[in-house]
Amino acid sequence: MTERWLDQDAGPIVRPYTLTRGRTRAAGARFDLIAIVVAIRTPPQDLPPEHARIMQACRLPVSVAEMASETGMPIGVIRVLLGDLRESGLITVRLPVNDVALPRESVLRDVLAGLKAL
Repeated sequence: MTERWLDQDAGPIVRPYTLTRGRTRAAGARFDLIAIVVAIRTPPQDLPPEHARIMQACRLPVSVAEMASETGMPIGVIRVLLGDLRESGLITVRLPVNDVALPRESVLRDVLAGLKAL
């Protein structure tokens, strides 16, 4: 069955837009490349093969960029398929920490100085 989808000389025969059924954007919020994705439910048996590969890749927390590398799928395809899985409640996504949420350097320096004073 693999021979049907892969040509040794040309690479994948199935074009990315066929994997996403012509969609170019994920449903819901956009996936950041460094967002962490993790499977939260066991996938159903009738899951399409590309979705199943993604579910396999995110059994442990993994970034969107790493997932594209692991699965060999283009990042645009990964984002669309992750949107499907998120809408199905099969995965959860942790967004990267916003710079505003990080403590200021001056606060960290004060804490460090206080610890050194102990």
